[in-house]
Amino acid sequence: MGASPHPAASSSTEVAFPSGAGIIARIKEAEIREIVALPDIVTSDGLLWPISVDPDFRLTRICKEDEGVSICGAMSYNGTRALLMMQQTGLMDSLNAIRAIGVDYELPIVMMVGLQGKEPHVKPDQSASYGVRIIRPVLDAMAISHSLIEEPEDIDHIPQAVEAAYAGSRPHVFLIGRSPEAP
Repeated sequence: MGASPHPAASSSTEVAFPSGAGIIARIKEAEIREIVALPDIVTSDGLLWPISVDPDFRLTRICKEDEGVSICGAMSYNGTRALLMMQQTGLMDSLNAIRAIGVDYELPIVMMVGLQGKEPHVKPDQSASYGVRIIRPVLDAMAISHSLIEEPEDIDHIPQAVEAAYAGSRPHVFLIGRSPEAP
């Protein structure tokens, strides 16, 4: 029997992982067809690669996260819903663009952010990784809406959160705390 693609931190700790296929279905339910992305180790196998071959999506690969913020903001002007995918280091690197375009200009920048280095059995605020631990407090300080996707049922709110972001013309960040299972 092969090793599990999602080993738990200890043999006594059982964790569940969200379904990549389920997340993709919820993205479609939210009427998102434009994906703007950089590779992210947390989401590549379960989300980015399946999205890249799905004819329902158009994938735009970018070099820098703040480019994605601008692209998603521009798409919102004609009513096109887009999703920016990256990891938390890119989120931190693009905070000024998110502040200007998403918060100051009030544009609905919707992001899925892989929390690279987060242990699957702990919440982000308890992670040993400083870069993971500070994400939610930074988003709170900036008054940017965010939600955590770790458990299988956490994917159910994706369409409503996207709808709220577009209705309120505000950013929303989905923090991906556990690698989604590949479809």
